[in-house]
This record gives sequence, structure tokens and C-alpha cells, in this order.
Amino acid sequence: MAGRVDLSVELAGVTLRNPIVAAAGTCGYVNEFSRVLDPAELGALVTKSITRESREGNPPWRIVDVPRGMLNAIGLANVGLDEFIATKAPQALETDTVVIGSIAGACVEDYVAVAAAFDAVEGIPLVELNVSCPNTADGLQFGEHPDALRALLHEVRPALARTRMIVKLSPNVGDIVAMARAAIEQGADVLTLINTVSAMAIDVESRQPRLSRGTGGLSGPAIHPIAVRMVHAVYDAIARDARVPIIGLGGVMSWQDAAEMILAGASAVGMGTALFVDPRSPLRVRRGLEKWVRRQGCASVAELRGAVEM
Repeated sequence: MAGRVDLSVELAGVTLRNPIVAAAGTCGYVNEFSRVLDPAELGALVTKSITRESREGNPPWRIVDVPRGMLNAIGLANVGLDEFIATKAPQALETDTVVIGSIAGACVEDYVAVAAAFDAVEGIPLVELNVSCPNTADGLQFGEHPDALRALLHEVRPALARTRMIVKLSPNVGDIVAMARAAIEQGADVLTLINTVSAMAIDVESRQPRLSRGTGGLSGPAIHPIAVRMVHAVYDAIARDARVPIIGLGGVMSWQDAAEMILAGASAVGMGTALFVDPRSPLRVRRGLEKWVRRQGCASVAELRGAVEM
């Protein structure tokens, strides 16, 4: 098939020029990433997760490398909602890609407040809820219990009158499909699968955890097969019929990794750890995807979504 193929994808009515999404917490607030890669090369970028109050995050070490991945416990370090809205959010209108806002919080009221503020921001058409946060009321993570997730989204959804809602699901659950169903039932327009996997590393000489917090989240190639399985399970069980697109996230380092996510059912593909290794890696992934789609005899990448033959 001659000529360029169509790499554009849609997330709840928002068009991305290609499927590649720079994941939350990996490319700064909004436009810092432009120092190393033109945002126009991306389909979208996700801001750092913003909380109601500013946070310093966890003390060092809060990122360590491990075989086949990275372990982190940043602690949601960010400038807080007021500072973000005043100094960071206006950059979205000047950034030549789709900007997705990321929201985190310690209680339902935090999420609602941040969501309402984001809903008024020009240039941020989608927000992603990081629900892998402990609720201060009971200490349980919103993203690990279907009823807690339903309760959270029931309150947040009305605060997003203009903005599309993405729910980023945790893999640290017994039934990822149940979590996806709870999110969709409460109005999720898009799902992101998956967040980091709970993990730990120990320095065998000092006998101390390598992360100051003790445990953290594992990302990178080690979790890629887990992410592919969960994307396919959710797509096959509920997202396809509900017409809810998925951003596949987890260990995407190459175009082959991205192609796996698409075949499993993802509409778009997030890249996170790869950006720490090589911030320009999305260029290679995009070019590889284009050649792959052409070799598959397709005119657009959307034709290959969920096309794995089982």
C-alpha cells in the first residue's frame, strides 16, 4: 500500500494525530518536554498529577533502576492546584498537541475540587484520574475496590461538565474487569490501563529498602505482558461493546510493544519509562507503527485495534 497511513485516533471525540501519549509524571507539567521533543510528534501528553495542595513528595531515594524496569515512589510531588492553574495550565493553549490533565487526591473532595478547576481550563479537553491513591477516610485505594471507585466517580463526574473523563486503573487488583466495569458504569469516557505494579527492592549490603518509602511502583518492560493481558481482558469483556477507548500503558519501549497494545484493544498507547531512557523514543515508535500498519495492508491504525487472533 503506497502513501502514508492514517495514524490518527479518537478518544471520546478528541482527535489525536497519532496514538502515542506521554504518560503522567514523565514529561513535566505541560511544555517542559518541548526542550527535547516537539510536542507535535506526540498524539497527546499527560500533565504531572495535580493535587489540591502542593506536595514535596517522598525523600530520596524515590526512583531506582531495577532489572527490566524502574521502581518509583515519587509521592505525587507537585506545585498544587492554585499554582498549576495560575502558571502552568495557560501553557496548554500554546502546546501543539492534545494536553490531558492528571488529577490525584487524598479524599473525594480533593478530586472534585481539582476536577472542577480543570474543567474551566482552556486547552485541556480531557482529564485523567489517578485513582491509585489511598483515601484518607479509610486508607484504602480508590482504584483497588469497585465500590470505592464508584463512589469517587459518582461525585467527580458532575464536576466535569465540559471535559472528558479518563480513569487510570491500577493493576493491583484481583479482577481488573470489575474495576473497568465500575468506571464505565459511573461515566468514564476513556480508560488507561495500567498504572504501576506494587513492588519492592532491597539493598543486600545495608539490608535496607532501596526506596525511602520501602515499597513503590514498578514500571518498564517487566510489566508489559501484564499490561497487554489486562488491556485485552478489559477490551474483550466490556470496553469494546461499551465503545470506551483504552490508552494502553505499561512497558512500551518499541513500536512492537505499541503494536501489541493496539492488537490487544488499545486505541492509544502511553509511554512513560521509555521517556526516561530516551525522550525521543516516541519518534521511532511512531515511524515503526506507520510501517507496520502498511505491511498489514491497512489504511489506518484504527483498523488493527483489537485484531489479535485468539
